[in-house]
Amino acid sequence: MATLRLSVVGLWLLLIALPARGANILGLFSSHSQSHLILHMSMIKALAESGHNVTVVTMVKPTIMHKDIHLIVVPVTDEQERILEGQMKEMAGQKNSVLSTMTRMLSGLSVMIDSQFQLLSDPRFQRIYETKFDLMFMGYFINDFQLGVAAKLKVPVIVSWMQAPMTIINEYVGNPTEVSYVPNLQTALGQGEQMGFAKRLENLSKELLLRAMMFIFDRQSDRFYEQQFGEEPNFPTLAEMKRNVSLVFTNSHTISEGAIRPLVPAIVEIGGIQLKEQPDPLPEDIVTFLEASQHGAILLCLGSNIKSTAVKPELIQAMFKVLSSLKQNVIWKWEDLESTPGKSANILYKKWLPQADILAHPKIKLFITHAGKGGITEARYHGVPMVALPIFADQPANADSMEKSGYGLSQDLLQLNEQNFRAKIEEVIGNEKYARAIKSFSKLYRDRPLTAKQSVVYWTDYVLRYNGAVHLQSPAVHMSTLAYFNIDVYAAVLAALSLAVLLTWLALRCIYRKLCGKSPKVKRQ
Repeated sequence: MATLRLSVVGLWLLLIALPARGANILGLFSSHSQSHLILHMSMIKALAESGHNVTVVTMVKPTIMHKDIHLIVVPVTDEQERILEGQMKEMAGQKNSVLSTMTRMLSGLSVMIDSQFQLLSDPRFQRIYETKFDLMFMGYFINDFQLGVAAKLKVPVIVSWMQAPMTIINEYVGNPTEVSYVPNLQTALGQGEQMGFAKRLENLSKELLLRAMMFIFDRQSDRFYEQQFGEEPNFPTLAEMKRNVSLVFTNSHTISEGAIRPLVPAIVEIGGIQLKEQPDPLPEDIVTFLEASQHGAILLCLGSNIKSTAVKPELIQAMFKVLSSLKQNVIWKWEDLESTPGKSANILYKKWLPQADILAHPKIKLFITHAGKGGITEARYHGVPMVALPIFADQPANADSMEKSGYGLSQDLLQLNEQNFRAKIEEVIGNEKYARAIKSFSKLYRDRPLTAKQSVVYWTDYVLRYNGAVHLQSPAVHMSTLAYFNIDVYAAVLAALSLAVLLTWLALRCIYRKLCGKSPKVKRQ
């Protein structure tokens, strides 16, 4: 009887899920970063594998694909590519933060935003309006004017974000931004660390600066939205579209990564979506190289946004001298194989690397990374300690948090020399405390009721089944600032209390005069 009951329940669940299967889904991922695209495409690949029909529009060719994904690539122009490479090279030669990077986007890096706007008018993109879609995914990268595409297609929207929730992401779904105990992307905390007064002051200051910057970007986004969709009849405003995002997928896992934060139902964490339960087989030359590593191996990768050749030559030479003298073998991501830093029997240069699959190999003892969110996640998942060389954006804070948590050490790239680079490598490889700490985290990170891919498939189907799942919306997204912070209520209560105090004071004054007033004077005869 119990078996029959379970079969009926299973059949019922299958039937309610069927209408969502085979939906036509559009993925609009216009970030110029390959590391961002890896996360978005890993999510989309899971949907394609589950039976959905997916069309993806990108500006760079993705490294992750699926046979059932229809890909449209609209690349930047040669001039835009030249500007981007120049800006990235300049950033590699100076200290950068999230705020300085965003400030740069108002000038030299504005091509990152402008090209995402120009994409919408490209004939290759315009053809998507000929297809009937059921849902749109938008990879967020200061491009919320692209929500107009969903309005034109008349479909619900799911936003994909590469980090833990931050202010702009929270505002989409009414998630509270708690600056008193939740660090923003620029505030580094160790595992389980709480913010004292100084850290809370720092966090608030950075949050206010970030909000001021986002205000500027919002004005620009409004202009782009009006230019692209202003002539459309009966069209929703950008503010209305932002208030009606169905769901946000964030590349985070609050329980293990911290800090513990509030999450409304419309935020679903899919941290580690790019990771595989079973890594893919490695290329033969990499396998041979790793198997021959008697003392273990080191992986060095500075990400996809900044080429290794953009780093100052003297820094590269210092790194080469140290790495070539180690007993460990080194796999080094290096884009220009015709001009490498030098030849050494223990160094294998590769133009592109299956990073996560290499980190899964038992021979890897250390990961030298730029501290991007994707690389940090992959190393923590596979329990590989790190030496971080952060360059820009969220990387310095990621590196600081990694170091504070005991998973490795951080080194300012611009201050790198042979002595400090060697010392940090030898410390992390030679001291077991780093490996123990990160392996402990890896166990916690993997312990979930659903895998990241299962979460993506379930919640995407959920939004499809309920036509946008409006019932997931927090009331906060439809409230004014006055109402959200209860200012009108507090003002009314304050006014009532003030009136009560005033009336009480007047009454007491009147009583006092009655009881303590002077007797009337008697006239003398």
